[in-house]
Amino acid sequence: MEKVLLDTDILSESLKRIDRRVTSKAIAYLTVFGRYTISVVTILEVVKGWHKLGREDKIQQFFAHIAVAEVLTLKLSDAELAGRIYADLERTGQPIGLADAIIAAIAIQQDLTLVSGNLSHYQRIQALGYSLKLDNWRT
Repeated sequence: MEKVLLDTDILSESLKRIDRRVTSKAIAYLTVFGRYTISVVTILEVVKGWHKLGREDKIQQFFAHIAVAEVLTLKLSDAELAGRIYADLERTGQPIGLADAIIAAIAIQQDLTLVSGNLSHYQRIQALGYSLKLDNWRT
């Protein structure tokens, strides 16, 4: 098993423990590594979602859950790569969200497999020749 970067959807499912496959893979991962690896963008996305709903209690629960997580920040080289990915996708008429481009760039720069349930967006990045490695714990 190798260290991976969890996308927001898979982190959320891992914490909720609803999907059997995701839960099983998450437990196996934690057994080996002791913590999840996420990006700072995932924190932004989760806080935004709960804040829009006025659920400060859920934000605090989230921070308690990720207290030991490894949080990868956005470096200058990540931002540059994300900008290139984002522009390439727009230029070819297959845009994705800016957050997804940033998460993908962080995964590429850190040489980590990105675990996501939203493979269709990320496969567009691969199709452009970027060295993004993908996995889906739902399958």
